[in-house]
Amino acid sequence: MRGDTAPMKIELCTRADPKDAAALSQAIVAFNHARIAGLEPIEAEVRFFVFARDENDAIVGGIRAACYWNTLHIERLWLSETLRGQGAGRELMARAEAFARENDCQIALLETTSWQARPFYEKCGYHCIATIPDRPRGHTSYTLTKRLDAPDQAGRQSGQNGLL
Repeated sequence: MRGDTAPMKIELCTRADPKDAAALSQAIVAFNHARIAGLEPIEAEVRFFVFARDENDAIVGGIRAACYWNTLHIERLWLSETLRGQGAGRELMARAEAFARENDCQIALLETTSWQARPFYEKCGYHCIATIPDRPRGHTSYTLTKRLDAPDQAGRQSGQNGLL
């Protein structure tokens, strides 16, 4: 029970009014900034892409990522079947990580699933920090991280630990 507080209406929607979504975001940001001095503002987020293109300029691979809170968030990585195992994936990752370092990121974070690329990410120096069984049903999701400010990362960027 809520005690003596005023009545409250709980509402669920799949398409929020933009002003309501903004109000929620602003409240979360204000809460975070009130508790952590010097926390970078949400506007400091840098969203970026790294593309691999063939001789016809068609996209044959790429990464969608963001830098914020000193963290590189790898959101998506895709590589055409014909390029896998040839080092293109490592080149994409190395470029994204280099850009993240240029933007003061010290940590990288990503999520993958049991049928995707966990072994590849581990070859790139990532370590599993969370396992979520049955997500999606019948499979497993993994959260992996990597220190971008570790002294041995320069060698790893050059592709010395295997190929995707």
